[in-house]
Amino acid sequence: MLIDTIKALCSLPGISGDESQVREYIAEAVKPYADEIRVQKNGTLLAFRQGHEHTYKPLMLAAHMDEVGFMVKNITDDGFLKFSAVGGIDDRILTGQRVKIGKNGVLGVIGKKAIHLLSETEYKKPVKIEDLVIDIGAADKEQAQALVSLGDSVVFDSDTVLFGDGYIKAKALDDRAGCAILMELIKEKPRYDTWFVFTVMEEIGCYGASAAANAVKPSVAIVVETTTAADFAGRDDGKCACILGKGAVVPVMDRSTIADRALHAKVTALANDKNIAWQPKTMIAGGTDASQIQRSLDGVRVVTVSAPCRNIHSPSCVLKLSDIQAQYELVAEASKMDF
Repeated sequence: MLIDTIKALCSLPGISGDESQVREYIAEAVKPYADEIRVQKNGTLLAFRQGHEHTYKPLMLAAHMDEVGFMVKNITDDGFLKFSAVGGIDDRILTGQRVKIGKNGVLGVIGKKAIHLLSETEYKKPVKIEDLVIDIGAADKEQAQALVSLGDSVVFDSDTVLFGDGYIKAKALDDRAGCAILMELIKEKPRYDTWFVFTVMEEIGCYGASAAANAVKPSVAIVVETTTAADFAGRDDGKCACILGKGAVVPVMDRSTIADRALHAKVTALANDKNIAWQPKTMIAGGTDASQIQRSLDGVRVVTVSAPCRNIHSPSCVLKLSDIQAQYELVAEASKMDF
């Protein structure tokens, strides 16, 4: 089931540039259905399934495997870890968060200078990542070095939980939910020859998408993503990009891409015709792999279908199951339409 696949994927570590565990899981799961599987030099996973209709240029469905996280950059003499962000993370959410470090998943807790030791100036300053450390319970630098190394990947340690009226909370829902949708779709023989593409390094600049598009040479690409909702109570409605519970999001534009107009019109008309819940994105914000795919080769027609997400790039991303289902149905139907 889709939700079980999402849970399994979100449990895996996979920051940008270190997606191997996610890739291995996906490759094993899609192997029975794919006619061809490739791993690019940068780590992007390409899975091809022959369609009922053979095309000169195939369809490309893309979702990214990587999640935001951190990297160990120094170990202090008293055994604490200094670290840098990998991807866009709000420093203000970090204090007190549990994390796992390296291949062995060493447990750590992010901490900062105690509040009663702060000067008035320090108290008024926003929390910055350079002021934080990860505590792994080491007595000194030597003990810490026996457990972790410089350059180790760090991920949030966060359980996947279903709660409320059909909501799911987890780390890495951006974009493991999209990966799960592709993993479900590959199980059915598609209308067109299709490459199911699981990209790397989206969170640090969409580096995997360009190489993937140049390799598979698609005529059309559908990017399956999550997007910031900003729909909390007390919001400025002018800054609410989309709303959980109102279906899949089909943006015309974000900060790096303008969707192919004809393709966008077809996808939204299809959603209306099939009674699939969808909504526009009402802010120009964020960016996706569509930006790099669109400018690849001699140009690729792209459209993005997203799920609205609260608390994106945090240990507690929140999606609504009905939106994920609408996203799945819309991508499934869109992949069959006339291009």
